[in-house]
Amino acid sequence: MANRILIVDDAAFMRMMIRDILSKNGYEVVGEAQDGAQAVEKYKELKPDLTTMDITMPEMDGISALKEIKKLDSNAKVIMCSAMGQQAMVIDAIQAGAKDFIVKPFQADRVIEAIKKTLG
Repeated sequence: MANRILIVDDAAFMRMMIRDILSKNGYEVVGEAQDGAQAVEKYKELKPDLTTMDITMPEMDGISALKEIKKLDSNAKVIMCSAMGQQAMVIDAIQAGAKDFIVKPFQADRVIEAIKKTLG
C-alpha cells in the first residue's frame, strides 16, 4: 500500500509542487490543508502516515500545528518545510518533534530522501 501523505502549506502552488513530486514517486496524497488549524483537523480525520508542514502560515503556524498533532498522536511523522533563513524556526520544529525539514524551493530528490528516511 502506498504511504498516505498530508500536505500543509498556505501557498497553493507549493502544495501542487509537493503533490507532483510525491505522486511521481508512488506516494498517495490523501489531503491538503492551507493553515495549521486545518492541518490538525485533517490529521484527525485522515490519519496520514506522514505530513509535510510549512512553518510560516496564517491562523496557526506550522510549529503550533506540529505540537497539536503530537498531542493527538505521539508517533506522528512530520517533515517541516521552510524558506531559507528560517534556521531558528527549524530548530524549534525539531525540538517540537519534527522528523526532518526540507527547504524551499523544493528539490525533488531531497523531498523524497527526507520522506524515505522518515518513513523508514
